[in-house]
Amino acid sequence: MTDKQQDSGAASPDRAEENKLIAERRGKLAALRGRGGPAFPNDFRRTALAGQLHGAYGERDREWLEANPTRVSVGGRMMLKRSQGKVSFANIADRTGQIQLFLQRDAVGEEAYADFKTWDVGDIVGATGLIFRTNAGELSVRVESLRLLVKSLRPLPDKWHGLADVEMRYRQRYVDLIVNEASRNVFRTRARIVRYLRDFLDALDFLEVETPMMQPIPGGAVARPFVTHHNALDLDMYLRIAPELYLKRLVAGGFDRVYEINRNFRNEGLSTQHNPEFTMLELYLAYADYRDIMDWVEKAIRGLAETLHGSQRLTYQGREYDLSRPFRRVTVEQAILENNPDFDPLSMRDPTYLRKFCERLGIPVHPHDGPGKLQIEIFEKTAEHTLMDPTFVHAYPAEVSPLSRANDADPFLTDRFEFFLAGRELANGFSELNDPEDQAARFRAQVARKERGDEEAMYYDADYVRALEYGMPPTAGLGVGIDRLVMFFTDSPSIRDVILFPHMRPE
Repeated sequence: MTDKQQDSGAASPDRAEENKLIAERRGKLAALRGRGGPAFPNDFRRTALAGQLHGAYGERDREWLEANPTRVSVGGRMMLKRSQGKVSFANIADRTGQIQLFLQRDAVGEEAYADFKTWDVGDIVGATGLIFRTNAGELSVRVESLRLLVKSLRPLPDKWHGLADVEMRYRQRYVDLIVNEASRNVFRTRARIVRYLRDFLDALDFLEVETPMMQPIPGGAVARPFVTHHNALDLDMYLRIAPELYLKRLVAGGFDRVYEINRNFRNEGLSTQHNPEFTMLELYLAYADYRDIMDWVEKAIRGLAETLHGSQRLTYQGREYDLSRPFRRVTVEQAILENNPDFDPLSMRDPTYLRKFCERLGIPVHPHDGPGKLQIEIFEKTAEHTLMDPTFVHAYPAEVSPLSRANDADPFLTDRFEFFLAGRELANGFSELNDPEDQAARFRAQVARKERGDEEAMYYDADYVRALEYGMPPTAGLGVGIDRLVMFFTDSPSIRDVILFPHMRPE
């Protein structure tokens, strides 16, 4: 395919055509090597980026630019190329945008001009020249000298259709980033979100820490871990499913405000909302409870919206969200009743009734599941997906909250919440359980569940119980799913759209 064909919007080449193009480009590289000298030089230095040039000179007219000559060296990937006899144009892209190159045969010399005409879209080039404005009004670099820095051996996707195959976009993210500005913007926004959260917490005197990613006991969440082996210690270890128990050890040690932005690993299925490797923000705040954390979440979400979009009203997947209104707060039991009009409220904690209700809904249950576990199964099946507007669901059963503090008035429940937005959970927070004897009993109950076949149940962590025995102050904690948060603020339908290299089956 010629550059002219690429510019015309022709269909992407089939495999045979692509192999032919690759062979042609390899031939050009071989010819380049035959000339002697480095085929991939590394002595070109650019002095300006495209975005800087448009920012500094975008409003200047031709006369001003001619009266104030400015020589720059620019470098980037050639995204478009067209020749008109003795004059040629090319657009090159760097991390800030694109700038046009204007080449005249008489200015760069016949040999350099002839070389340029053999270059391909996708090649990385460097050029030096004066900033000026063309007759068509395009800010450009009038090239005085240019070099081929990197020969691209594979053709880029057709510029009009882009990398249309969604799976290929995930597998070949490097190509996706080359041709799709929207994808680049998603990951720029992701970086801004993480920076905002760090600044938010640093301003509140939190300490950022790092905890082990390989752990002798997987803890801090109810999930199935990945297992690895440490040869020198001859010890099976687990990729962390959460940093919670290590962070709370630090609170017991005197760090009253700690947080970590961490990678977690859970051996679970893949979906538009799940990736086995994902990013979480976890924080712990001494002398606070879950209600304080809910207030913080509400404040942070609004601040993010203002920072990223300049408004607290935004659209996600075609639906408008108003984040300026107070976030709704509802209990798990209220949410079940709201979404199941035929549910008997007097049987909310009756295991026999709950089991039959689950069977009606087609929910598989374990023989040893208690009323708290059965409640959550019904909630997740019937209510979770309806929580579109920002909602805090609180008062979770103790049976499914082994690390949360029991409610003083109703020990069946814990002082725990989950934050939902756009029908999915974004955050999980609670008043922390700091009673070592209660925690030990909860761990034993989890071990019993594991022995009965629950692969996601927790292990008994004796060292963590020992840390609590030294005394951990009253504490509140929070975990935020960064990937899902980025999905919402970038209007991305799938978690794979916001992870640079999502896990996929081998080709």
